[in-house]
Amino acid sequence: MSPTRRRLDPDQVRRYVAASLGPTPRVTGCGPLAGGGFAAVWWVTLDDGRAVVLKVGPPRTVPLLRYERDMIGAEARYLRLVAERAPAVPVPALLHHGADPVLGDWLLTDLRPGRTLAELDSAGVDTDPVRVEFGLALTALHGVTGDRYGYDGGRPDGDTWRTAYTAMLDALLADAADWRVTLPVPADRIRDLVERRAGVLDAVRRPALLHFDGWAGNVLAVDGPDGTPRLSGLVDGERHLWGDPLMDLVSPLLFRRTEDEPGDPLVRAYRTVAPFPFDAAVRRRLGLYRLYLYLLMTVEMPSRGITPASDPGRVARLAGLLDQELSDLDKP
Repeated sequence: MSPTRRRLDPDQVRRYVAASLGPTPRVTGCGPLAGGGFAAVWWVTLDDGRAVVLKVGPPRTVPLLRYERDMIGAEARYLRLVAERAPAVPVPALLHHGADPVLGDWLLTDLRPGRTLAELDSAGVDTDPVRVEFGLALTALHGVTGDRYGYDGGRPDGDTWRTAYTAMLDALLADAADWRVTLPVPADRIRDLVERRAGVLDAVRRPALLHFDGWAGNVLAVDGPDGTPRLSGLVDGERHLWGDPLMDLVSPLLFRRTEDEPGDPLVRAYRTVAPFPFDAAVRRRLGLYRLYLYLLMTVEMPSRGITPASDPGRVARLAGLLDQELSDLDKP
């Protein structure tokens, strides 16, 4: 179990719900939800008939990566933003955001219906219609504009997308040093490659709202009237940031290359609303974003209790992917 995931039991869940909603309604059932490794997430049923989700952040004594500071608060801000400025995007409704010296930080939201795309793909269900709707939902999300690039809340950011991206990367490399994470090449080599190629980021002139964690486990779907799965939820917005919309086309095609799959339903739908070319500059931007994502997934392993011995496949795969992106960045 990840050290960042607070251990909960039903009595504690009832305490969080009471701190959020008062003495009524009462909890009639609860249990942990499978998924991400950062926060503890439980489903909860209430005696007024509602189904809700409780997400509790790590204990305050647990060391975190630099961009993870106040991630529960970040998700609360994201949910409010989307509800106000992009209401067509199906995110959970925020019922309460709490902070307490003993209980820590937590969210209570409604429970979005459906199964994840990961589950549907494993079951052999045709998820192309959901990916189309997801691509269109991303265009709506990206219509929200911020006043700064990068993360909010005093975390790595910048006045331009290039300075924000560089600050975000530097923070991850500092985390790698703190946690003694072995990288495919020295950190200075990564910085040098990024500095030489980061000029392509100057094409980004508007800080769009990005989800940045749109892998198949964070996208929900339900069966429509005709049995076709339809998008019903986009969850886990805790890693949101402000920047280049193209960055949101990396996680949905995890371990793949967006530029090599223009016919993917999500990519095709996205480009019908927000067209862009797959030219050399766009390919380089996508490469920089994959580099950041794979570096993040590598650096976070010790803080999640993942070791080469416990998950050798992940370590080897990410090392290979990082090496490939760095090699591509080094090409003229």
